[in-house]
Amino acid sequence: MTSKSAAAAARATVHGYPRQGQHRELKKAIEGYWKGQVTADALRGTAAGLRRRHWQQLADAGIDEVPTGDFSYYDHVLDTSVMVGAIPARHRDAVAADALDGYFAMARGNQEVAPLEMTKWFDTNYHYLVPELGPDTVFAADSARQVAEFKEAAALGLTGRPVLVGPVTYLLLAKPAPGVAAGFEPLTLLDRLLPVYAEVLADLRAAGAEWVQLDEPALVQDRTPAELNAAARAYRDLGTLTDRPKLLVASYFDRLGDALPVLAKAPVDGLALDFTDAAAANLDALAAVGGLPDKRLVAGVVNGRNIWINDLERSLSTLGTLLGLAGRVDIASSCSLLHVPLDAAAERDIDPQVARWLAFARQKTAEIVTLARGLAQGTGAITAELAANRADLASRTASALTRDPAVRARAAAVTDADVHRSAPYADRAAAQRSHLRLPLLPTTTIGSFPQTAELRTARADLRAGRIGTDAYEERIAAEIREVLAFQEKAGIDVLVHGEPERNDMVQYFAEQLTGYLATRHGWVQSYGTRYVRPPILAGDISRPEPMTVRWTAYAQSVTDRPVKGMLTGPVTMLAWSFVRDDQPLADTARQVALALRDEVGDLEANGTSVIQVDEPALRETLPLRAADRAAYLAWATEAFRLTTGGVRPDTQIHTHMCYAEFGDIVQAIDDLDADVISLEAARSHMQVARELASHGYPREAGPGVYDIHSPRIPGADEVTALLRKGLEAIPPERLWVNPDCGLKTRGWPEVRTSLENLVTAARTVRGGLSGTAS
Repeated sequence: MTSKSAAAAARATVHGYPRQGQHRELKKAIEGYWKGQVTADALRGTAAGLRRRHWQQLADAGIDEVPTGDFSYYDHVLDTSVMVGAIPARHRDAVAADALDGYFAMARGNQEVAPLEMTKWFDTNYHYLVPELGPDTVFAADSARQVAEFKEAAALGLTGRPVLVGPVTYLLLAKPAPGVAAGFEPLTLLDRLLPVYAEVLADLRAAGAEWVQLDEPALVQDRTPAELNAAARAYRDLGTLTDRPKLLVASYFDRLGDALPVLAKAPVDGLALDFTDAAAANLDALAAVGGLPDKRLVAGVVNGRNIWINDLERSLSTLGTLLGLAGRVDIASSCSLLHVPLDAAAERDIDPQVARWLAFARQKTAEIVTLARGLAQGTGAITAELAANRADLASRTASALTRDPAVRARAAAVTDADVHRSAPYADRAAAQRSHLRLPLLPTTTIGSFPQTAELRTARADLRAGRIGTDAYEERIAAEIREVLAFQEKAGIDVLVHGEPERNDMVQYFAEQLTGYLATRHGWVQSYGTRYVRPPILAGDISRPEPMTVRWTAYAQSVTDRPVKGMLTGPVTMLAWSFVRDDQPLADTARQVALALRDEVGDLEANGTSVIQVDEPALRETLPLRAADRAAYLAWATEAFRLTTGGVRPDTQIHTHMCYAEFGDIVQAIDDLDADVISLEAARSHMQVARELASHGYPREAGPGVYDIHSPRIPGADEVTALLRKGLEAIPPERLWVNPDCGLKTRGWPEVRTSLENLVTAARTVRGGLSGTAS
C-alpha cells in the first residue's frame, strides 16, 4: 500500500473509554448493590446504558471503531481472570453460588474470604487485582461477557473492536498463589493459557468481530530474553490460528525497546504503539526495524494520560513520517482514556481561556478525529482547527499563570544543606524517644477517618450557602473531638485529627496552592468504585498561607497524646494531579516541596511533634525502564528531604506508602531519611517487612496489619499473627502497628472494631515481649 492510500484509509479509534458516566452512575449503582438497595438486574441495566451512551458519544464524535470489553464493574484484570477461569480456590464456592457476588468477593473480600491483592497498573494511579496462579492452575475459557458486549455495540450499528489483556502481560502481572512454593513463575503457564485465548478469539470471530485488540503493556518494560521468547511464541501460536479475527497487539506508557522487533516479526495483523512523551522513541525504533509494511499501525499520538490539548501540527508531522513505515496508519489515543475525566465542557468554574487548554476524553476523541481527517484529506481540510489550536497553545505559553519569578528564584537558591536533616538518624531517634515517650510497638493510624454522609453534606451545604462558615467549622471541630475521644478510649498512642475538613489528600492542598486548578466533574477511577478528581497543575506553585495548622493545632489542644500533622508529599502531589508538561517534573517537584516545607515549619512552630508526609506515589511514578529510574529517584527523594529537612531533631517525620511493589525502591525509601515509614502489608502477608529487612533498613517501620480496602474486620488473633510475622523481620524497638492506609472509605462500625482489635493485638504482642501486658 502506498503512503497516499495509507493516509486515505486512516481511521479514528481509541483503546478504551471512562467507565463511570458523567455523574458517576456506575459507582452509585454498584455501591447501591452492595448495600442491598439496587438489584442485580438494575445494576446490569445501568451498566448497559452507560456502555450504549459512551459508544454513541464516540460514534457521534466520528470515531470509526469503538472499543468493547474495556468496561468493568471493578477491574479489567480481574475480568481477565474470570475470562480465563483463574478463580482462586477460596473464591470458587462464592463464584459458583452467584457469579456477581463472587466477583465482588474476589475484588473486596468479605468476612469469610480475603480478596485478591491489589496494586498499581504500571506507573498510573489505577489499581488492578493481582491474579493468583500456581502449578496446579487449570484455565477454562469464559468469553460470555466479551461476546455479549461486542454484540451490544453491533446491535447499535457500530463497528466494535474487543479489547483484552494480552496473555503475556496477564501472566507477568500475576503472582504465585498463597502456599505455592518459592520460585514458581506464572509465565511458565503460557502454553496452558494460549489455548484458552484461542477459544475466546474463536468465539469473538464467530460473533462477527473483525479485529481484536490484545493489550501487552508489560512489553514496554525491561524484559529478559526468556520473556521476549515467550512473547514471540505467544503471538506465533495465536497469529497462526485459522479460526481467528485479525489481531492488533497494543502497547503503551513507554517505548517498546527489544520487544518491538519481536512483535514486528510476529504473524499478527497490526500493532498499536504509543508515540507520546518517552514513548516517542518508538518512531525511530520503528524505522530501525524496517517499519510495518504489511501491517496496520494504530498510532497513539494523542496523550491518553494527561489533559492538555494536543499540538495538532506536531502530531500531523509524526503521522506523516509514519505513513512511510506501515501498510495502514490509523489514529488513536496513546492508551485507554480511562485515565482522564470524561468531559472538560462540564467545567463551568474554570476561566474560559484556560479551559481551552484542556482536553478530557470527549475532547481527545475530537482531536483524534481531526487528525484522521487532516491525514486523509490534507491540512487544508482542517485549517480552522489548526489555527484555533495554535492560538490556544500560544495563549498557554504566554499566560502569567504559568510563571512566577519569585517562585523560580527561590527554587534556584536551594542548597545541599536544605535537603538534609541537621542530625543523623541515631541522634534523632534518641531525641524523639525522650520527647515522645512512646511504648514498644506504638499504635497509630494513617490519617483519615470515615468521611460520613453528614460530613459530605456539611461541605455541600457550605458551598451552596445553606450554612455559614461558623456552623460548618463547629461541625468540623465536633468531628475532630469525637475522633480523638475514640482513639484515646481505644488506646491508640499517636493520634490523628481524622481529616474531616478534607475532600481528598491531593485536592485539599491543591485548592490552597497557587498554580493549581480544581475541577468539579473531573472524576477518574482509582480502583473499583473509588474515584478521585485530580487537580490540574498549571503553573508555578507557592503557598499563600498555612493549610493545615489550624485544625492540627486545635486537635493537639484537646488531648495530651501526640497528634500527627498530615501532609501529602511533593511526588504524590505531582503523580495524583494532571501535571504541567512544559517543564521538567523535577522543577515542578522542587516548587511543591518548598511550599510544603513552609507548612512543615509552621506545624512544628505550633507544637506538632509528629508530622507525616505521605508519598504513596513514589513507587507508582517509578519509570518503567530501568535506565530512566536513577534520575527520577534522585529528584524525587530530594524533593521529600527538601520538604522535611528543616525540622528539629526531636520532631519525628513519618511517611506512608501503599498498594505498590516496594522491593524496587527500598534504597529510595532509605534515601528519604524519614524517621518512620508505614506501608501496606496486610494483603501481601508482610512481604514489605521482609524486603526492608533484606535491605538492612535502619529506621522505624509500620507494615500494615489491617486491609482497609476490604469490608472485612480482622480479628485480634489475625492481627496478632501478622504482627508476629512482622517481628520476624523488624526488631520490636523499630516496629509500629497501624492499618494499611487511611480509613476515609470505611464505615465507623467496622473501623471501631478493627482498630480495637489492632490495639488488643499490639498489647498482646507487647506484653509477650516485655513479660507483662500493658
